Amino acid sequence: MSALTLDKPPTPADSPSRHRDTARLLRTVLRRVGTALFVLLCTATVSFFLVRLSGDPVKILLPPDATAHQESVLRASLGLDRPLFTQYLDYLWGLPRLDLGDSLVYGQPVSEILADRLPATIELAAAALAVTLVIAIPAGIFAAMRRGRRSDHTVMTGVLLGQSTPPFWVGILLILVFAVWLQALPASGYGTFANLVLPAVTLAVYSVAVVARLLRSSLIDVLSSDHIRSSRAKGFGPLKVVLRHGLRNASLPVVTVIGLEVGNLLGGAILTERVFSWPGVGQLTVEAISNRDFPLVQATVLFFAATFVVVNLLVDLSYSFLDPRVRTSR
Repeated sequence: MSALTLDKPPTPADSPSRHRDTARLLRTVLRRVGTALFVLLCTATVSFFLVRLSGDPVKILLPPDATAHQESVLRASLGLDRPLFTQYLDYLWGLPRLDLGDSLVYGQPVSEILADRLPATIELAAAALAVTLVIAIPAGIFAAMRRGRRSDHTVMTGVLLGQSTPPFWVGILLILVFAVWLQALPASGYGTFANLVLPAVTLAVYSVAVVARLLRSSLIDVLSSDHIRSSRAKGFGPLKVVLRHGLRNASLPVVTVIGLEVGNLLGGAILTERVFSWPGVGQLTVEAISNRDFPLVQATVLFFAATFVVVNLLVDLSYSFLDPRVRTSR
């Protein structure tokens, strides 16, 4: 009598559909990464050629009474006398090795200068993001739960004012009130928590408005859906319904905007750092542009572009974890 053999049921890991989903996700990741690299290449190319339209840096580095011979010697020592296309190829060749060249003003590798200034910018952007989340999320939830009431209109009016006010003007106003009149916080400086408060709040004002408005709008749409009505019919309280059932469904567009705002916080730090004399990449960018420091300008522009690209890539890939329907559609 031959023994009966039973086929082993396929496990989820061996399922063809699981393999197809994995391959589809891998193709999506590779396509996104390829697009990100192409964007960075275009940014590097455009910044390289545009920055050279600003003028000759030799005119700034030398005194006004410098002779033509002195200018030609300095231009040759900086490598600016070579053909433009040769300089461009050398620049591209150094990018994969993170060789961004040497600063024309400081005489140091650009990568070292960025590394020295980067912690201050990251600290400021992280503090501004924390302020944004702490204020915007409760404000958006509160306004959505009080839709159409006076408190909702009050919150949205404040949000609208924050979104329509230039950040540099907010910074000057905060300095006038808290540093000059009240003398409670320093107007500039770096290294202490007190120095961080005013720049972080200034940088976060616009982001608070954007995130709060979008969260309110998304929650209002979600709270009118059938499954939310079912949750209310089961006796759940309004706050519990919003936090447990509404907030996650409304989080997808909010996460997208928060990801974009991370890039905006780093990019917007240029003006904020200038107002508060914050020694970050933003302040460095302004100085580099004023000095026509070509390698330094190219590096800072590429840094801000890379920040936007990487954050958007991470946000895009996080959709699969926040909403399984996105994973299935891919």
